[in-house]
Amino acid sequence: MDVNERIAQFEALVAEDPRNDMAHFSLGNAYAEANRHRDAATSFERCIAINMNLSRAYQLAAQQYLAMDDIANALPLMREGFDIAQRNGDLKVKSTIEDMFKSIGEEPPTDAVDPADLPAGTFICKRTGKPGTQLDRPPFKGPIGQWIYDNISSLTWNAWIAQGTKVINELRLDLSRDEDAETYDKHMEEYLGIDEGVKKGLGVG
Repeated sequence: MDVNERIAQFEALVAEDPRNDMAHFSLGNAYAEANRHRDAATSFERCIAINMNLSRAYQLAAQQYLAMDDIANALPLMREGFDIAQRNGDLKVKSTIEDMFKSIGEEPPTDAVDPADLPAGTFICKRTGKPGTQLDRPPFKGPIGQWIYDNISSLTWNAWIAQGTKVINELRLDLSRDEDAETYDKHMEEYLGIDEGVKKGLGVG
C-alpha cells in the first residue's frame, strides 16, 4: 500500500470516528511521509487533544513545525512533550526532544530525575529506563523477539499488549493480511523504541 492509499484509508477512519486517537496518529505519520508537514502537525495535535499522555505525538507534531521553520508553534509542544516523556519514562522520546532543542539553539529542560542507585545485575527496561522483571522468554522468534527479551521488561511488554489490542480494534486490523500485520508491527516497534538503527544492528529491515 503506497502512502496516498494509506492517507485515504486513515482519512476515512478519522471521518468515521473523529475521537479515534490512533487514527489521527497514523494519519499524521502518513502525511509526514508524504511531506505534508502542516497536515501532519494538525493530525498529531488532534491526537494530543484526545490523548494528552502520548509523548510521541508531541515530538512528531513539533518536528513537523520545525520542518516548516515554525519554531513558535514547535516550542510549546517540545516543552510539554519533554515533561510527559520524563514522567512516563519514555527515554527515547525525551532524548529526541533534547536533541531538537539543541538543533534550534535552545537549552533543553532540566532533567530533575536522578539515576537510581541499583544493585548490579538489576534488569533495566530500555524503553523506560526503570528496573523491572525480564520476560520469561522471547515473545516470538527472530532477532526482534530476542531484542525485546534482552531489553524490554515484562511490565512494558504487557503495556504494549494492551495498546496493541487498541491498535487492532481501532484500526480494524486483520493480522492475517500482510499489510495489516505490517501496520501492527510498525506501531509495536514505535512503542518499544525499535528504530531503524536498532533494526540495522539486528540485520533486519
